[in-house]
Amino acid sequence: MRCTFKVSMVGVGKVGATAAYALLLDGAVTDLVLVGRDLNKVNGERDDLEQSLPFLQHTNIVATDDYAHIAGSAVTIVTAGAAQEPGEDRLSLLKKNYDLFADIIPKIYQANPQGLVLIVTNPVDILTYHCYQLAPFQYGQVFGTGTVLDTARFREELSKIFGVHPRSIHAYILGEHGDHSFPLLSTANIGGQPLTSFSEYSEQNVRDAYNKAKNAAATIIQSKGATYYAIATVIRTIVKSIYTDAKTVLPVSVPLKEYYGQSNVSLSVPCIVGANGVEKTLAITLSTQETQELTHTAQILRGAYDQIK
Repeated sequence: MRCTFKVSMVGVGKVGATAAYALLLDGAVTDLVLVGRDLNKVNGERDDLEQSLPFLQHTNIVATDDYAHIAGSAVTIVTAGAAQEPGEDRLSLLKKNYDLFADIIPKIYQANPQGLVLIVTNPVDILTYHCYQLAPFQYGQVFGTGTVLDTARFREELSKIFGVHPRSIHAYILGEHGDHSFPLLSTANIGGQPLTSFSEYSEQNVRDAYNKAKNAAATIIQSKGATYYAIATVIRTIVKSIYTDAKTVLPVSVPLKEYYGQSNVSLSVPCIVGANGVEKTLAITLSTQETQELTHTAQILRGAYDQIK
């Protein structure tokens, strides 16, 4: 008999529904709650997902508009909110999703005060910080998907340059999940060997790889209207790290506490993620330029939050 592992999905649009499907394929989730305002649509997504179960590990799926059903969830995933439109940056979504979070986050906390909360809705960094202002969560209990996907995209682009599998490339994109991110190049390496020591390396090649990763979402949105497969895989990866208590190092978004002098803002830095959520932020080495980029990003996001609150 499997141990119970309950997950709730708040928001069942393209990202939420695709992530729910990815979780079913993974097989770890025993109970899946789909929460949305349009109950007819949520019921339809549940029915469609249920019809895949004869081929998968059985999962109890509940469709509801009542947050009380979240109770007992190990993690609640929030994908609800306005999605990025072609030509729109993520920060412009703040006005649309700020008030929505003021409504849904207290409901999540009231229903399930001990459970973890994974924020996916953009702008993910500001909204992650906002959650801590809306309910008395413990540090690390709420965190955002941050630059996990940005980092994966960056490593994929670097793999094309260096001819190495992305999993063997240790290079992060940090800061904002958006236009004010920055690549961590001072410590980037393959098998402990600095990128700069490879014959394929050039500053232009690596900068081009970063720009492709940074602009990947905009390119996809322009061509097909939305991104959802890759972020669903990110959600699955994070949930699996929670379920298995894997202590995986991931660049998720958390409120910073005097991290290179930065506080009162959520940004992505390498964190240890396990059954208790973000269990530790890693004090990685930043160059002078990278420290300046972190500071610049923090100032922009603090300013955007202060302006709207």
